[in-house]
Amino acid sequence: MSNTIHPSAIINSNAQIGDNVTIGPYCIIGGDVKIGDNTILHSHVVVDGNTHIGDNCKIFPFATIGLPTPDLKYKGEDTKLRIGNNNTIREQVTMNPGTIQDKGITQVGDNNLFMVGVHIAHDCVVGNNNIFANNATLAGHVEIANNVVIGGMSAFHQRVRIGDHAMIGGMSGVEHDVIPYGLVMGERARLAGINLVGLDRHGFDKSDIKILMKAFKQLFLGQDGTFKQRLEQVQSDYKNNAVVSHMLDFAMAENARPLCQPK
Repeated sequence: MSNTIHPSAIINSNAQIGDNVTIGPYCIIGGDVKIGDNTILHSHVVVDGNTHIGDNCKIFPFATIGLPTPDLKYKGEDTKLRIGNNNTIREQVTMNPGTIQDKGITQVGDNNLFMVGVHIAHDCVVGNNNIFANNATLAGHVEIANNVVIGGMSAFHQRVRIGDHAMIGGMSGVEHDVIPYGLVMGERARLAGINLVGLDRHGFDKSDIKILMKAFKQLFLGQDGTFKQRLEQVQSDYKNNAVVSHMLDFAMAENARPLCQPK
């Protein structure tokens, strides 16, 4: 199939362009760029650096993808940005490649929506089926799992992890790791509960949701023992429940940031 390329677009001869790709007016594509089949760049999109974009993506005007990170440690090394399939990248989104101080790659999965002005910084890892509302901002080395909803104008401290099916309220400042299924909000974000609406929308069994709520209250709102002791007790009490175990495995994993806790 043929491509549709506007005559004002500037495309380096070394760029790899897939089939049925649309590149609109005034787009600029660098020489180390690879663009997958059926992807659309509407207009005024810049894609540069060692950047691969998958199939069926839609990128809107004034998005800048793969340009060098502003991290002061970056000295022009050949690092990477990899973007999967079926992503929608709206106006003025910025995504930077990785740095050699980490794994040298920023990774974005499939089926994500990045609304206006979202920033994905160096060395971030973004999973699948996530929604980033307007002007959500990730610092470096942040990890976003799958099926996460991130409210507008929220900001994330470097090296924070966000678990599956979490919900981040708008204008939240997220300094700590957020458990899978967690609901957090606030200028200095606090764990406000479980993302019940999200779990229901994704078809979780009601009995599993009830068990998860009991485990959450025992772990985060209980008064018996230390948090570590409660964690061990909940692990013992719910070891046969996969949903609870997923939350506990995340909570027990070593990481640079502490867990987000209730107020």
